[in-house]
Amino acid sequence: MIHADDPIQKTFDYVLVSHKHEDDEDLKSQRAKAFIRQLERKNFKVHRIEHEEKVFYGLRAPKETFEDYMYLLKVSDSCNWSDPKGDVLQATRIRIVNYIIHNTYTTTGENLNELLMAHVFETAFCLHERKQQKELGKSWARWSGLFTGQPLSDVRHYFGEKVALYYLWLGWYTKLLVPAAVLGVIVFLYGLAFFRTNPLIKEVCEADIIMCPRCDKKCAVWKLSDTCTYAKVSHLFDNEGTVAFAMFMAIWATLFLELWKRHRAAHVSKWKVYDWCEEEEELILDIVNDPFCRPKHFQHSYLRSILVLALVTLMLMIIIGLAQVLVVFRVVAAPLMSDADWGFISDHANTVAVMLGAVLHYFTIQIMTRVNRWVALKLCDIEKTNSFAATERSFTVKMFTFQFFTLFSSLFYVAFFLGRINGHPGNYTRLASWRLEECHPSGCLTDLFIQMAVIMLLKQTLNNVFEFTVPWVKSLIKRNATKSLRRKCGRCYRRACREEGRPVEQCDTCKLRQWLKNYHLTKTDAFSLFNEFLEMVVQFSFTTIFVAAFPLAPLLALVNNIFEIRLDAIKMVQLEQRLVPRKTNDIGIWTKVLEVIGVLAVIANGLVIGISSDFIPRLVYRYRYGPCARGLNVPDCMSGYINDTLSTAYWSHESVRRDFLPEQMRKEDGFNVTECSYRDYRNNEDYTLKEQFWLVLAVRFAFVILFEHVVVVCKFIAAWFVPNNPMRVKNARLHDKLKRLKEELRERRRDRSTEV
Repeated sequence: MIHADDPIQKTFDYVLVSHKHEDDEDLKSQRAKAFIRQLERKNFKVHRIEHEEKVFYGLRAPKETFEDYMYLLKVSDSCNWSDPKGDVLQATRIRIVNYIIHNTYTTTGENLNELLMAHVFETAFCLHERKQQKELGKSWARWSGLFTGQPLSDVRHYFGEKVALYYLWLGWYTKLLVPAAVLGVIVFLYGLAFFRTNPLIKEVCEADIIMCPRCDKKCAVWKLSDTCTYAKVSHLFDNEGTVAFAMFMAIWATLFLELWKRHRAAHVSKWKVYDWCEEEEELILDIVNDPFCRPKHFQHSYLRSILVLALVTLMLMIIIGLAQVLVVFRVVAAPLMSDADWGFISDHANTVAVMLGAVLHYFTIQIMTRVNRWVALKLCDIEKTNSFAATERSFTVKMFTFQFFTLFSSLFYVAFFLGRINGHPGNYTRLASWRLEECHPSGCLTDLFIQMAVIMLLKQTLNNVFEFTVPWVKSLIKRNATKSLRRKCGRCYRRACREEGRPVEQCDTCKLRQWLKNYHLTKTDAFSLFNEFLEMVVQFSFTTIFVAAFPLAPLLALVNNIFEIRLDAIKMVQLEQRLVPRKTNDIGIWTKVLEVIGVLAVIANGLVIGISSDFIPRLVYRYRYGPCARGLNVPDCMSGYINDTLSTAYWSHESVRRDFLPEQMRKEDGFNVTECSYRDYRNNEDYTLKEQFWLVLAVRFAFVILFEHVVVVCKFIAAWFVPNNPMRVKNARLHDKLKRLKEELRERRRDRSTEV
């Protein structure tokens, strides 16, 4: 029950803001009044305050609305979202009022969203509760609490289950990143331990091999030993420990999801929303809003589905096309920088081109994120879903798909195509007149690492900086807007107490001060929490899908998330308008998205190790072509590996002379060379592929199939071994249902005896 003397009754559930019009006959003014009249017919209390050029409407729903809601919850056998005293929480009031005002129509058929789009109302927002806001600021939304737990029950009571489950998931994800980060650092240190003694690095650094020009015209032959540093970096991220780490991360992704389901079940059971039903909740809200409402029927149109599918395909083709533009940029930038006399940049043109391509990719991501959002919303409009929740699910799938292709198209090219379709001397593959990029003799994995590291660091660092500083600066600029009202509020309070004995909550100046304070905060909407989820799920993708190329990704994600939790908390509590509380018992469609990412992680990491990494060629060389396989007594079985992966191009061949100019075959000391080496398994005479190429290729595919099957089996075993629901949760629900049934039976018998 809601008591008349409850302090909640002295607050307002929602505030609408419109521009003040001098002429009451103005069309916008009439439309605003028409909407307010419809709310008053639903027994809403509306309090109007004018301030400068604005008009504020404070809205408070009648207690009967919430009594009906609580009764329907009980009748429907749904969960009861109330505090132990039986009072309705303010977060519940806001959620119900938000639904009602967004489903209230004027006599001309306009709802609040349409009035906001027509600028009849400037904005609508719910109010922060000052006391609870201050308490959350002390216990949760503070930088000094980086390594402390989160008061999730308080967050749930203030922001609703949807926000609480986001922070529950983010905290759980961050906690489970610890073992992944530790193992990633160990793998990195393993590569670092053999940094100087590894025979493959020594072979590159001490080689006297002349390599073929890397571009047309001004690029000349070069020594393999010039890329000693590159070979060292490659070994840090392409070693034997990478295979074990990739398998661990694929299984880790499964364990994370299974353990998350258990963790979620324990909390939603404690919050009494385990059996919550989204459709039933919406029906209850419909009835509370309009007792004569009709159900919104499910509908499906094959024509609309085909249209949406075609448009999604077209959008994905555009995104993939943009990835090809980045490829063209790298192809063109590397030779241009090599031709220019820019010192260090010209000497390391390929590496600089990779880094510039990654930076350009980051800015492309920022632009395409806004385009993807607009397209996904338009596609949802075409679908015409029957509820907001269905629209949200559809939008999430489309938006994540677009973002995934935007983020990973370029990475997939670097991982699986770079250096494999570029051809060979005498028959180079060209884009217009530009030669495609080649891999370094030490492998292509370093290019993938550079691309991932730049994007991940820029995305996490810059996004967090802008995410926090923009609302903070806006709040700082607008903070002075209510300073003059503080003194007025004090005088109003003293005058109210002295003359009329009214409490300060009934003073318009004090109400206005609180409303203005909330009005000047950064606006929030239904996508505010979605943006946070999308950011973290994209990070989860980076952490798992190409982790074989970047074992430090879990460490970067862990450090970022420790700050992300507090950053998001401070934003929500202090810098942004209060999010409308949403009721739920899961993170929704994001669970399915995470499961898909887990499957992609298995496939991608298997392909990275099998195709991008030099793990398989090194394995084949050791046991088939190396000195130990031939019975030679050598200090190291990998001796001669680098030279074995190289083929030779002769200047005497006519096809080679077509690709290389005479001045390109001249060394720095002025001597001409008649042959040069390039990375491939080809015969030196006719450039046909060697038997070794086909054997390596066969072993690559065999490894990919074996890796993926072994990891998938391990994932299934892990999923089977870890139950989704802890036994204590099942038993608690069993006892709760038994208790509720007994209470219903006692009430039934009591009613029967009363009738007798």
